[in-house]
Amino acid sequence: MHILFLTHYFTPESNAPAARVHGMAREWTRSGHRVTVLTCAPNVPHGVVYDGYENRLCQMEWIDGIRTIRVWTWLAANRGRVRRGLNYLSYLAAAGAAGPLIRPRADVVIATSPQFFAGWAGLPVARAHRAPFVLEIRDIWPDSIVAVGALPEGRIVQTLGRLEKALYARADHIVAVGEGYRANMIQKGVAPSRISVVTNGVDVDLFTPREPDQALRARLGLSPDTFVITFAGTIGMASDLRVVLGAAGILKARGRDDIAFLLVGDGALRADLEREASAAGLQNVVFTGLVPRAELPVYLASSDACLAHFRKDELFRMILPNKFFEDAAMERPILLGFEGDAREMLREADCGLSFEPSSAEGLAAAAEHLAAASPQERQRLGENGRRYVLEHFDRRKLAHAYLDVLERVLADSRRRR
Repeated sequence: MHILFLTHYFTPESNAPAARVHGMAREWTRSGHRVTVLTCAPNVPHGVVYDGYENRLCQMEWIDGIRTIRVWTWLAANRGRVRRGLNYLSYLAAAGAAGPLIRPRADVVIATSPQFFAGWAGLPVARAHRAPFVLEIRDIWPDSIVAVGALPEGRIVQTLGRLEKALYARADHIVAVGEGYRANMIQKGVAPSRISVVTNGVDVDLFTPREPDQALRARLGLSPDTFVITFAGTIGMASDLRVVLGAAGILKARGRDDIAFLLVGDGALRADLEREASAAGLQNVVFTGLVPRAELPVYLASSDACLAHFRKDELFRMILPNKFFEDAAMERPILLGFEGDAREMLREADCGLSFEPSSAEGLAAAAEHLAAASPQERQRLGENGRRYVLEHFDRRKLAHAYLDVLERVLADSRRRR
């Protein structure tokens, strides 16, 4: 097959959507398929193009055997409504114009959220290629942007809701990243037979256990005796990391200077949180800023535990966070601030402790509990986690399950013709 994949985010960006598309596409090329990714110049999260790239009308490169075509977009930092809206719409226009010109013609076209308008870009591109259109849902719009407070309920959200249902109706098939997403779409009227689930997963070759880097810890001001809990990911509205500052304040008041939080990554709220932590004198919270994805395993290996957290909201009960898989693959016990499916997964894997989302007291108590556990107990939890994700969430296996879906969709499309 020639698979054309439309995505707003792609490597060298290091967020979860970029990692998923890169991992899937790389495995598909290794299996003998041709993959073209249609994306934009890497610029997340600050709206500044990465070194070595330009925001040109169109440019092409090869990454791990994947033909990568980048189109111009209106650049914007990962915050604010108007500029981000222009950023999203400009990708819709640019990808919608460039996609039909790509040769050879695609056998199947995939478009993924986030963001929402990337899905709409895929529809005319698929029609131009006379190929089936597969819509991948990683984020339920507009529900998710209301849940994080990015948009209030009102006319705009109602319009986006109508567009959401129209897009579902026009897709030949939908791939969701979790059963909760599938249930949400079925509730909105999508036929169950039109939805397949291919979860997020982990690159088990990159995320492999290794010895802690004590020199790295020293550079970050973390002593060998400090119990380090690391959050690695986007520091944005959904992750709600003010809970970390709250927990750090509680631990500081208790005299627990032997526990520290390491926040690895960047996002719309990082600068605000860093200022708040500094103003509160929270020396037990350390920020690294953006870290290349290839270096992330070193930070995780140099930690004693890892944190996965989203703000408390009914919508987020369906999420299986990508960072869970990466943390578990590094054999690190996990502190999980999620409800629903993710908490059930943690319980099944027996690889960490859960606490109430957005509860600073809950996080502080869980941190103290895990720090007091024996090294043998923490090792047991870590080994359980890696064994679990290798069995269920190896991205190489998931990529082949995804291929099975694409081949079935293509065969159905050819039969209809």
